[in-house]
Amino acid sequence: MKTEKYIRFDWAMKRMLRDKANYAVLEGLLTTLFKEKITINRLLESESNQEDEFDKYNRVDILAENSKGELFIIEVQNNDEYAYFQRMLFGVSKLVTEYINRGEGYQNIKKIYSVNIVYFDLGQGKDYLYHGKTEFLGVNTGEVLNLSPFQRQKFNVDVVSELYPEYYILKVNDFKGEPQTPLEEWIYYLSTGDITNESTAPGLEEARKKLELALMSKDELSAYYRHLDNTVILKDNIYTSRGEGMLEGRAMGRKEGMREGIKKGRKEGLAEGLKKGREEGLAEGLEKGREEGLVEGIEKGREETTRNIVTNLKSAGLSLETIMNVTGLTKDDIEELL
Repeated sequence: MKTEKYIRFDWAMKRMLRDKANYAVLEGLLTTLFKEKITINRLLESESNQEDEFDKYNRVDILAENSKGELFIIEVQNNDEYAYFQRMLFGVSKLVTEYINRGEGYQNIKKIYSVNIVYFDLGQGKDYLYHGKTEFLGVNTGEVLNLSPFQRQKFNVDVVSELYPEYYILKVNDFKGEPQTPLEEWIYYLSTGDITNESTAPGLEEARKKLELALMSKDELSAYYRHLDNTVILKDNIYTSRGEGMLEGRAMGRKEGMREGIKKGRKEGLAEGLKKGREEGLAEGLEKGREEGLVEGIEKGREETTRNIVTNLKSAGLSLETIMNVTGLTKDDIEELL
């Protein structure tokens, strides 16, 4: 599969795709993602998408409006940010308030789509595309809360979630293998900066024509390569920090595991020892009991035999002296038996 090198999408957004002549590239991405034709009427300015050219790791926002008046935030993020989910929420919430005038009815709130292209490991998941929307579920019934017929007619939507902002997260580094679908062709380009000759996804043909490295001036190339170097350094820093954190976590985990293992071992050992001690004690007690019972039984048997002999001799009319001579017992022994 032949490929050619093109300008990375994050750089193109900063320098080139804001030009109306290049809207077709962005429209192609949105059309592929939403599976319907998206036409950008204009790009808007917002406090949330001001570019700081001195921040080499800053996010890159484009705020676009389509023919329906819906807003699209397109954001590229290279830097690892643990609170990125909250930042997505903040950006959308800010737009909600920015694009409604004081005194306007809530029905005039614009529909907002937040498209986030992230080059770091956001959250925990194996997919490369995630979609988030708002639904209300019955706590007892599990049913989805729906719009009334009047609301559907008034707002021209079918379900409640269409009134709320929606979020798309493209974790482009999690895409592996060769692209098979139009969306995967876009993900492949976003991840590698390459567009395959076989790619037919909307917008990529325009990208081939407008985003070739050969079209850049010497100064533009120099700035672009500095951007790539910074991106590589950033990625290395992220991987290094992640690796160091993993090693530190393993060491800490071993210590905690050892402490927990010792504690658990003591408990299990104590329980096992008590159980074994009871078993051994029972066995030893039974054995000793048998021995003592046997001795006691023998002694008691001898005593009963002697008593019977003495009683029989006494019944036979023998004198005490004669019985003492026959049995070898003392006078006190005979009296105690009788």
